[in-house]
Amino acid sequence: MIFRKNKEKKGEAACAVQTGAQEMPFAAVRQYVPLEAAELRLYAQLRRAVPIIDAALDKIVRLVGKFDVLCPDNAIEKKLKTFLETVQAGPAGCGVMTFLQTYLDQLLTFGNAVGEMVVQDGRLAALYNASLKDVELRTVTPLELEVRRRTVGGSEPVSFPELVLATARRPLPGSARGRSILEGLPFVSNILVQIYHTIGVNWARVGNVRFAVTCKPDAADRAFAQERAQQMAGEWSRAMRPGSTSDFVAVGDVEIKTIGADNQILDSEVPARQMLEQIVAKLGLPPFLLGLSWSSTERMSSQQADVLTSELEAYRRLLNPVIDKICRTWFRLNGLAPDFSIDWNDITLQDTTDLASAALNRARAAYTEEQTRLLREQRRALQAQREKEDADA
Repeated sequence: MIFRKNKEKKGEAACAVQTGAQEMPFAAVRQYVPLEAAELRLYAQLRRAVPIIDAALDKIVRLVGKFDVLCPDNAIEKKLKTFLETVQAGPAGCGVMTFLQTYLDQLLTFGNAVGEMVVQDGRLAALYNASLKDVELRTVTPLELEVRRRTVGGSEPVSFPELVLATARRPLPGSARGRSILEGLPFVSNILVQIYHTIGVNWARVGNVRFAVTCKPDAADRAFAQERAQQMAGEWSRAMRPGSTSDFVAVGDVEIKTIGADNQILDSEVPARQMLEQIVAKLGLPPFLLGLSWSSTERMSSQQADVLTSELEAYRRLLNPVIDKICRTWFRLNGLAPDFSIDWNDITLQDTTDLASAALNRARAAYTEEQTRLLREQRRALQAQREKEDADA
């Protein structure tokens, strides 16, 4: 199949959306979706500054799991699976899962993700994760998104938009700009980083013990106070150097005090936990998955696992259109009619066990209902037979 460039529009295109905004001056500026804003750089810095955020996003990407593509024809299904496992993904990756993991990571971090299917010699040769620094998104109509490539003089539409993959996470109505999962965390993370920085500074000041040596000279030594102070400072430094076991001996009224040992470092456990609770609530992961040993009951952990399952199902729904477009393109380039279904694997073993237990309980309930129905019918038949015998008698 040969993809053609953007078709020439004949006449004025009709918009089916009645609630869309009317044409306004500087519409191109208004419809432009900036993807190279300071906010994007902030989210990237946020992952580097707060390790728990980076770990949470990595765990979400891994917990989404894998999928299988099912086809009525076993031969076609085998070829499609071979393609999905061996297709080149970026300069050093292989397999569609490598592409999807980077795609989802970009989507969660920045709210938007852009990829491309590379066609070579009439076949789908590779998948490419585009950097948001290199593309622009523009809403041409309320139902049409235009992907543009940045150039030296500005930007231009891509030649083959049907090969481009673009996803937005929870965009606002009428906009193609997605919302990052880290939205709302910069303020909380700033406080957390400040707490950790203060802990380091306090331990550098108080934990590394320093001494104040004070010498009070008498009337005879006041003229040589500066020389005596320099001599005492040199001897003190020699006595306190690392690996030294020397004693410090001084004559006169000498007072030695420890700087910072009497000061108490503020307890940071409560405020740090308050900030971490906000971060964990935003990311949607149970605390135990991030190594946080917060008190929780067994039932609470089970409920948190159920909530996590629903979160992962939502991320899978975001990836389904991307997988569907990749598979449909492969079918068409091979001259086949797209006929397949996407089957995601179970998220966790616990989820599989719960599903099996629920199915067993439903089967037991159905069996009990069937036995109860049969027993009632037998009782009715027996009652009818007795009434008939009494009537005959």
